[in-house]
Amino acid sequence: MNNLVLVRHGQSQWNKERRFTGWADIDLTEQGKLEAEYAGQLIKKLNIEFHAYFTSKLKRATNSLNIILKILDKPKAEVFKSENLNERHYGGLTGLNKDETIKKYGDEQVQIWRRSFNVSPPSMESDHPYKNKINTKISSESLEDTFKRVIPYYDKKIEPILASKKNVLIVFHGNSCRALLMKIFRITKSKIDSFEIPTGNPLLIRFENNLVIKDFKYLDVKRSKKIIFNV
Repeated sequence: MNNLVLVRHGQSQWNKERRFTGWADIDLTEQGKLEAEYAGQLIKKLNIEFHAYFTSKLKRATNSLNIILKILDKPKAEVFKSENLNERHYGGLTGLNKDETIKKYGDEQVQIWRRSFNVSPPSMESDHPYKNKINTKISSESLEDTFKRVIPYYDKKIEPILASKKNVLIVFHGNSCRALLMKIFRITKSKIDSFEIPTGNPLLIRFENNLVIKDFKYLDVKRSKKIIFNV
């Protein structure tokens, strides 16, 4: 049996301010750091020896992983960082307050932008304040777009490690995690819009032979989100 642990980064400053973050490189709040520390403590209790660590290139995820690695007494562990694990690009919504955006466009439209599978937010225009701060040709992404970069990376770089019966820890983002869980748990496009990922709460997935799922659980039971399917 082998293990995959998935962690959405701790609370970021824009999580706290209810702003669309996407590829904007926003750091953790003090609460976010505490969430990462607690995640590390929960993971440590599992007494798992990890063989590979993965994260995105955004500091709210990389710093969460660094905090976890310190708790695990692995501060010098090799870490694989990739833009393919970044949050989805929120385009022109980047930096906007979610409540103000709802007032402007309506709750239904904002919910479609946030949670639907194949609808992208408005593109990031050339005069957007974060246009020159984000080094990418991407102007906006749907969850489907995010899926199309997360899954090939997982298939090539991560799944072979798991298939060799080794343990992997990934610290990344709400939507890149949603995309990956669509594959692992075969969540349908129609159901993924209601699937939430809590910050700083490790999800442990245990596999049997041939990557058949044995069981899974959030380690912080009090902050668990319902898994919306049956394996």
